[in-house]
Amino acid sequence: MEKKPRSVKDKRYEEKHKAERKAKSLSWGTSVSRELAENINAFLKKYGYTKIELIEAGYKALLNDAGERNLSLGKILDKYDDFFGFESEKNKSE
Repeated sequence: MEKKPRSVKDKRYEEKHKAERKAKSLSWGTSVSRELAENINAFLKKYGYTKIELIEAGYKALLNDAGERNLSLGKILDKYDDFFGFESEKNKSE
């Protein structure tokens, strides 16, 4: 029996599991300037962070910033559930 090359096996595997991978994760396909990307990569390597940790930390920082700018969102993020009537109605419309 003829043994198939690894590339053929890999391609068949990828095709078979494509939907599963797409359902599990998302790729934004975005880009930044080379200089910024190199600076970020150097920082991550120097301090031992991954790109995923960078994204998660950035997201958390932006959530906190948004919560400071928007009182209703801040209360939700802080799990503060004692809203005034007008605040809970405002959240429903946002």
